[in-house]
Amino acid sequence: MRKLAVVLLALLVIVAAAAVATAVIYQWPAEPFKGYETAEQFVELPPGANTRTIGDELVRAGVVRDALTFRVALWRSGLARQLKAGEYRFDRPVSALDVVRTIARGEVYLRPITFPEGLTIEDMAALFEAHGFGTASSFRAAASDTSLVADLDQQARDLEGYLFPETYALPRRASASDLVRVMVRRFHRVFAPLQGDAEAEGLSVRQVVTLASIVEKEAGRPDERPTVAAVYLNRLRVGMGLQCDPTVIYALRRAGRYSGNLTRGDLGWDSPYNTYVHAGLPPGPIAAPGRSSLEAAVHPAPVDYLYFVSRNDGSHVFARTLEEHNRNVYRYQKQYFREKRSQGARGH
Repeated sequence: MRKLAVVLLALLVIVAAAAVATAVIYQWPAEPFKGYETAEQFVELPPGANTRTIGDELVRAGVVRDALTFRVALWRSGLARQLKAGEYRFDRPVSALDVVRTIARGEVYLRPITFPEGLTIEDMAALFEAHGFGTASSFRAAASDTSLVADLDQQARDLEGYLFPETYALPRRASASDLVRVMVRRFHRVFAPLQGDAEAEGLSVRQVVTLASIVEKEAGRPDERPTVAAVYLNRLRVGMGLQCDPTVIYALRRAGRYSGNLTRGDLGWDSPYNTYVHAGLPPGPIAAPGRSSLEAAVHPAPVDYLYFVSRNDGSHVFARTLEEHNRNVYRYQKQYFREKRSQGARGH
């Protein structure tokens, strides 16, 4: 009887110990842990790495307590075959189970950079450097690789107009060349549905992108872009000069001569991009057009306007004849600014 009691006691001890061990095993991988002293820790997991290599890297980085904890977390999660390569960022205590789930979901660390519509290569290069991705010169160098658009534009001397403006999410170590390639691929995807229509209109890709870049700089409102595009196409058809201020500003900026104000003398400065001096489209794009400007260049509004002038509120008023246009200029420019000066004088 005494032996039976001893055996039962031993079994109870074993069962209790097993229960405790099981509870520890289940609880252990779920406990938050942070074994690094810095504010954040990055872990790079190479493609093809096995679970042991991944676990060793996480332990070395102080993200997971030890290899056993990682193995138990893998077993509990059932995600061992779903771990994905990439760079991961950790900035707070996190459990081994959550680490495994993060890697299985592929939540790699990416930094966003946004290029608004209407930027030039120089503008983009400055933005690239300002956001800490690299030097402006490296971006300019990458943007000179015309092989990326050889299938679209054999005349391109750089990638002006072909770097699609959008928000891009980049790994920390992404180079300027990596980003430029992604931007050009994005342009290809956006432009592909429009290429057939451009050919039907007798326009080359370069002509479409050049016109779209002008529309991008002139039309602040998306709903006006097809009409602005129509004005310039109508002018081209009748042999009128485009007389577009942004093309002159682009030329002056390229030459390092732009002061921030466009003067009457600037309008007469001889540059291939000066559409007051030279007829037709400028030699190439003057900025990065967005989707709506590209669409407007290929699908202009069915109007016969030849002129437009700003209403000073972001919109424009359009005209068919020079007489009508002159009346609009008087009302929305000369009279408007005369009244503004008068109000300013009274304010003093």
